[in-house]
Parts: sequence; structure tokens; C-alpha cells
Amino acid sequence: MAFPSHGITHRPTVTGTRGMVASAHPLASLAGARILLQGGNAFDAIVAVASTLNVVEPYMSGIAGNGYMLTYNAKEKAIRVLDYMGTSPYQATLDVYSTPETKEIGIRSGMVPGACGGWLALLEQYGSMNRADVFAPAIELAENGYAVTVKNAYFMEGAGPRFSPTAAKVIMARGRTPRPGEILVQKDLAGTFRKVVEGGTEIFYHGEIAQEIAQFCRENQGLITEKDLADFRVEWLDPISVPYKEYEIYCPPPPCAGFQYLETLNILEGDSLGELGHNSAEYLHLLIEAVKLASADRAEYTCASNPPISGLLSKSYAASQRQRIGDHAAISGGERYTKDKLPGEVLAGNPGEWINECTTHFDVVDSEGNAVAVTQSLGSGFGSGVILGETGMFLNNFINWFDLLPESPNVIAPNKKIEMCIAPCQIWRDGVLFALIGTPGSHGILHTTAQMILNLIEHGMNIQAAIEAPRIRLSQPGTHVGLEGRIPVDVREALAARGHNIDVLPDWTPAVGGGQGIAVNSDEGSFMGGADPRRDGYAIGI
Repeated sequence: MAFPSHGITHRPTVTGTRGMVASAHPLASLAGARILLQGGNAFDAIVAVASTLNVVEPYMSGIAGNGYMLTYNAKEKAIRVLDYMGTSPYQATLDVYSTPETKEIGIRSGMVPGACGGWLALLEQYGSMNRADVFAPAIELAENGYAVTVKNAYFMEGAGPRFSPTAAKVIMARGRTPRPGEILVQKDLAGTFRKVVEGGTEIFYHGEIAQEIAQFCRENQGLITEKDLADFRVEWLDPISVPYKEYEIYCPPPPCAGFQYLETLNILEGDSLGELGHNSAEYLHLLIEAVKLASADRAEYTCASNPPISGLLSKSYAASQRQRIGDHAAISGGERYTKDKLPGEVLAGNPGEWINECTTHFDVVDSEGNAVAVTQSLGSGFGSGVILGETGMFLNNFINWFDLLPESPNVIAPNKKIEMCIAPCQIWRDGVLFALIGTPGSHGILHTTAQMILNLIEHGMNIQAAIEAPRIRLSQPGTHVGLEGRIPVDVREALAARGHNIDVLPDWTPAVGGGQGIAVNSDEGSFMGGADPRRDGYAIGI
């Protein structure tokens, strides 16, 4: 099956036959390629990419963050989810957070770090190299420094006001955030990586590192304790999926919110989307309205005690949802759960009647057919803004993704997982891997991923074109929809005539995500990589 050629791209496409790495920074992709060239497999390479992104994209993800991996092991012929989302601390009760700001910034905004446990669990289960070799690229770049890119500098400057004193000492060593071309050194982080190489999960969750985290939290009114760290466990889970025409689309199960884009695809499956034309007014209207319906279900059901996934993803329920789409824009309640609904707001459906993600994404495939898609995050830029003592690790701020409303199924509570919008994706066709794809972007992940999938399947785009194509994003209540400025004026006007309140975004904006992906040509044994120019994304094939 040949790669699609359709789609004029801003960047050239990247191909390979021995492996492919796509990530949000060229040095991270290079780290993954280096591991593959040294004889490592996709699982070794993905951890090298993950740890290197901690160094060269420190505002997006890190070892004290959280995430999901969607893995395929060619020998086992098994698709598995590695859930390394931490829980809220045992002391995280609703009364601790008096305002939204207290759960967004500072040491109390952090959940238990899961990334270290996830990376090491993957290596233990499927890796072929020792930890020292896998972490070597990250350690070298943290210890010796790397040259900051233009986009690095942009994101760092914007996050400056969030920094705690321990963070400012590292990122603002010059009295300001680094400028493009200046060298950023993170020796404490390199030291933590070296300890993890030597001591593994034991040292991070029970030993020296755990003790330093807990002590720092005690001294600075944080909530994470030795017990929180000791009780952390990764989970190996089965993915959920939907058939979409001749494809099967996979993502992690709840409390991952990826089922929103699966439901969106289900709702749209019966429409002749390809014939409508990419980003035509009719196509975008259907997409926007389907997203609203699926988003309402996501807010209502993701953190329910028994989310009705079989109903939400059934074709009969999708058909009933499709009938709710009219000719004019419906009113959205926004991205998060609300107690008081707007007049005429799109409400969650009743799937019980139909039982029949600042973040980063990266992918690796190898010549043996192993494949990993990962989305992981610190939450906001640099997470909580706090470096944990002398560890060099930024603590995430995922408490911010909880709700303060007692009525919400996603309300803050002790030792609880959140509704998580990060949602890596695998696409299969006729029992063969077709593509890995994903994006950062908070709840916009669930809009952008659907668009990239449809670009591949319905519009015949190659992976780079599918990622680059202009996007939409729904984030505000009401009928607001953001459109990148490359979407033509006549399309915007036609959507406005249907009642959509159009917000014109920059032509290329990270507000609609930063997708990465890999397409697989199983007949030829080759790969095509795509990376998003909205950030520092780069794909490298070997």
C-alpha cells in the first residue's frame, strides 16, 4: 500500500526503512535515532526521546510529569496502553484549594510524578538496552547544555512569571530566560538522571529522590509525601477502539478522554466527508457540531464511576448523535464541566440507551515492527513552576485539571486520577499498522487528533500534509470557534452565516496543537514521518 502523495507541505516529508522517530524537538528525535542506530528497539528509543525532551523542551514534559503510551509489540502482536498518570496526593482535599489559582501554580498544584515509573516500566518490559545507554543523550545535553531555539525562547519567556526561586535559579541563571542560541545547562537534572540510571524506580519512589521530594514538599507547604510516592503504580491496560470504515482507531481508555475523538469519528462516519472537500464550510460545520456533541459526553462521563464506553462508542448511539446536528451552530458549554448550563447548550447524550492535553507527543517505529505513540505532559508551561529541591525536576501541575465543583465527576479528591485529555493514537488497516499520531494542546488534543485522522483517511493526505493542514479549535462557551487564518475568508463567512462566531487565529499557531506522526507502508517496509512546524517538531528516518 503506497503512501498518499496528496498535500502540498511547508516542510519536505521524511522517509526511512530501518526506523522513524518524530518528536517536538530535533535533538530529541536525534536521540531516538541514535538509539536505533546503536541497535536498540523502538521501546529503548522512545525513552531516549522522552528523557531528552525533558532537557530540550523542559516546559512541556519531564520526569516529574505524567502520560500515556500506546505500544505495539511485534512479537506479542499486542497493542497495550501504559498508563503512567499519577494520582492526586492523599492530602489533596477540596478545602485545600480556595481559588482556581491555588490549584494551577505552585507546589500544591502537583500530582504524584508518574513519568519516571512509566519510562522504566517500558524498558523493563520490552527494552533491549541498559538504562545508561538509553539515558545517555539526555544526560549529555543536560550536563553540557544545548543551544536554545527560537521557539524554546518564546515558551520560556512566557512562563517566566510562574517560576519559583528554585526554578528561576536554573532557567533564569542570567537574570532572565535564555535567548535563541544561548546555552541552557541543567546539571541537577543530569544528576537526577544518573541516579535513576543507577537506582531505577526504587531510588525514585522509595529511596533518595523520593526522600528529597517529600522533604522539599514538607518544607514548602506541599502535599506530596513518601507514602504518595511509594504507592504509585503504573498500569498496563487494554486500549479502546472504534472501526472507522476500513480502519480501526485505538486510544487509551478512561479516565483518558480520547474516546471523545473516537465518538467524533463515529458521528461523522456516515457522511461523505471526502466529497465535501477539505475544510469546506459544510465539512467544518459537521466537524464542529460533532465535536460539541462528543465534548459534552466527555465532560459528563469520563470520570464517572463506570463510564458507559460501550454505549458512547456504539454505532447506533453515533447515529442518534448525528441526528442532533442541524444547519446552524449549536451552543457549546465549553471544555470543562459546568453546573449551570447555558440556554440551549448542547448536553450530554444518554449512551445507556445504546449498548450495541503544555504537552508533547512523539512516536517511534523500528524495523522489527515495534511501535510506540506517547503523549506526556507537565500540564501548563513548566507545570507548577517549581523545581523540586536540587533535583532539577519541574513538578507537574495536573491538579489544575481537576474541578472545584463538588457536583463534577472530576472534582478534586485524595488519591484520585483526573480526566486526562492527553490521548495518543494508533490507526490500523486490515490488521496492519497504518499510522501513529498525536498532539499536545489540552482539550484541543481531542479536536486536533480527529482532524489529523480525517486528513489521512478522508482526504488522502500524506502524514506531513495531514499535520500541517489548517485546523480549528473549540475552547470557548457558546458558538465560538477558532480557525487558523489559512482557512479562506469565504469559508469563514459561510460558517458565520450558519451562526458560528468565528475567531481568526494566526496562520500557524500552537494553540491548535503540535502534532507528530509516522505512517507505515507495510508492503514496502518503509516509513514516512511528519512533524509540526507550529513548534520545533522534527522527524528523522533511518
